[in-house]
Amino acid sequence: MMDAFKLFFIYVGIFFILYMIGYASFLFLSVTVGSSTLYQIKRRNWLKNELLQDYYVPVSILVPAHNEEVTIETSIRSLLALKYTLYEIIIVDDGSDDNTAKILQEAFHMQQVSRPIQRKISCQPEEAIFETYQFKVPITLICKKKGGKADALNMGINVARYPYFICMDADSVLQFDSLEKIVRPVIEEGNIVAVGGSIRPCNGTEIQNGRVISYSLPDKILPCMQVLEYDRSFLAARILFDQFNGGIIISGAFGLFKKSVVIDAGGYDSSMMGEDMELVVKLHAFCREHDIPYRIRYASDAICWTQAPEKWSDLFKQRRRWHIGLFQSMMRHRKMLMNPKYGMVGMISYLYFLIYELFSPYIEVFGLITIVLAFAVDLINVPFMILFFAIYVVYSAILSLTAFFARIHTIDLKLTMRDVFKAFGLCILEVGGMRWILAWIRATALIGYKKKGRTWGKIERKQIKFK
Repeated sequence: MMDAFKLFFIYVGIFFILYMIGYASFLFLSVTVGSSTLYQIKRRNWLKNELLQDYYVPVSILVPAHNEEVTIETSIRSLLALKYTLYEIIIVDDGSDDNTAKILQEAFHMQQVSRPIQRKISCQPEEAIFETYQFKVPITLICKKKGGKADALNMGINVARYPYFICMDADSVLQFDSLEKIVRPVIEEGNIVAVGGSIRPCNGTEIQNGRVISYSLPDKILPCMQVLEYDRSFLAARILFDQFNGGIIISGAFGLFKKSVVIDAGGYDSSMMGEDMELVVKLHAFCREHDIPYRIRYASDAICWTQAPEKWSDLFKQRRRWHIGLFQSMMRHRKMLMNPKYGMVGMISYLYFLIYELFSPYIEVFGLITIVLAFAVDLINVPFMILFFAIYVVYSAILSLTAFFARIHTIDLKLTMRDVFKAFGLCILEVGGMRWILAWIRATALIGYKKKGRTWGKIERKQIKFK
């Protein structure tokens, strides 16, 4: 019996060593490529070696909202501060039962209008339409029956006048030049169907007219750790996958899409919890199955500032939703796995997200349970285990700090020494603590998820520091 236990733990140990080597190698490669790409962008900006033009791609900005009375006015005012000429703002109030619509009507002097809507994509019916032309660009408010975020975005697509649209969250603000930078790939390449922007937590940041005037790491530990996590995530995988048209995630907080292709592909799926990821994977599949030349890009210098949850309960809700969305998207498009028809997306991107994103929390939880069992039957080398875990934490922390400081430097933000020390200390806590807590949350996310398929989820909002 003991020999069987030993053999089992040997095989488990070999599996985990190979698993960690694979992840560590990918993380090193992605952070290296990401840092290099950011410095190339910064050097291009220094030398003014970028595409300068007076032509603006017309863009409709869609802001789906449900009970966003705390942040909605600030978000819309940030959109009016964009350094861009040709765009419109469309807010879709998805059955809010607070003062979201009233605040918008009063703050922007909106008047109710009668306007026909051509439904190219199915969505819940509108209840009222409001417009204003008193500001820099037209602002439209659609009040509709509650149908979920995907349904609200489909309504926005139906209302949009322009050939490209941007989706963004109602609790976020765009940097003044974000729109200009996210449309640049459309001008440079003729086959762009989607572009993802870069998401940064704004907790602790003060923004004036779309420009950061005061930046510091959040005072609270939880959002501070998320800042480090966000930078590693966006710097790493997304920049690397962009090199071979392999990106399969564009954050719902900030993404640009070609309207005609999205409509032909069927729009957002209201039955999915991760409607943002599912749409991107769907666009890959649709374009390849219909032999449409296409590119899906990532604009690392197009920045959207969003609120990171400051409570563990809110963070748990967010990560459960993300993992359920990942599961739904990958199951819906499982035919892409290792299928040459879908190119690098099926051979590399899908495989990576399957192993190191979808399965990773179960693998990590299983690993912890195995360690406990091995310790209980005295079949573990404790000093070696501690050393191995310490090496993993230090290695991951170094890459996290590399990503964080590369991002800070390349977008010309300044840190105080207090923030530098805070980053060094909390990166260890994030890798060695928060990661494992979130692994358990993600591992249990699929329990009873079908009951909450269309819910928005309630996360506490705070007023963004925007002037």
